[in-house]
Amino acid sequence: MHHGSFFRELSLPMIKTNNLTKYFGSLAAVNAVSFTVGTGEVFGLLGPNGAGKTTTIRMLTTLLAPSSGTASVTGFDVTTEPLKVKKNIGVVPQMLNFDIDLTTAENLEFHGRLHGMKPSDRSARSEELLHFVGLIHERDTPVEHLSGGMRRRLLIARGLMHRPAVIFMDEPTVGLDPQARRMIWGSIEALKRSGITILLTTHYIEEADALCDRVAIMRAGSIIALDTPASLKAGVGRFVLECLGRHDIPRQFFQTREEALDSGRSVDCDLVIRDSTLEDVFIKLTGERIEE
Repeated sequence: MHHGSFFRELSLPMIKTNNLTKYFGSLAAVNAVSFTVGTGEVFGLLGPNGAGKTTTIRMLTTLLAPSSGTASVTGFDVTTEPLKVKKNIGVVPQMLNFDIDLTTAENLEFHGRLHGMKPSDRSARSEELLHFVGLIHERDTPVEHLSGGMRRRLLIARGLMHRPAVIFMDEPTVGLDPQARRMIWGSIEALKRSGITILLTTHYIEEADALCDRVAIMRAGSIIALDTPASLKAGVGRFVLECLGRHDIPRQFFQTREEALDSGRSVDCDLVIRDSTLEDVFIKLTGERIEE
């Protein structure tokens, strides 16, 4: 899947936000959020439900006007140049918003028409994408007969139909079983290799860790940490020492397994030493958990 290389030659940031803010009444759903996403990067917004992840995506995809601050996608301002932004982005929403009477191929065909693609290009692209997401044998199946995981894969194909340079995915695997989730992860990894830029939101720790080059951890509308998963975890300590079933003994963080083992010798309980996770980072920063 090739995208216009003119973006890469300019190597301008594909997404840039500066103090992006959205109020609903007096509530700041997104509060002065600033970050930059480079070409071909997978950038994650990680945080609990209600942290402002979906609202951020809605502003970046021009569905919601910012209260203040600015954002640009593929070099175009989301407020003043929304049509140019829309042309260059694909969106994979959380809600499945297909015409369920249409078949998988018809849904892609319809989306291609909306984007003004030529008929021969529409059918070739549709075929290519149904292969890519593993739904070629469901070409003539009405969407209402597809499983949840298949519908989610069709959403990804639809978002890619018009060859966007940037794709936004809002909780791409929410509610899916582990096997269906892994299939989506595989698609995202293949997209990344093709050079497309991806911004995804998730409240699944493992998903952010497995897929993202960099992660912005959100809480109550603000970004409280932003770095590579490895750096975020190294920041708290790469290894965690915990007492099984003892919540009165706080977890301890260490940079090496040896230090954790040494420290564990003086503690009288069932010890676990494990690698730290982005959940640990979040708990260390907020005292709360991300995943319900």
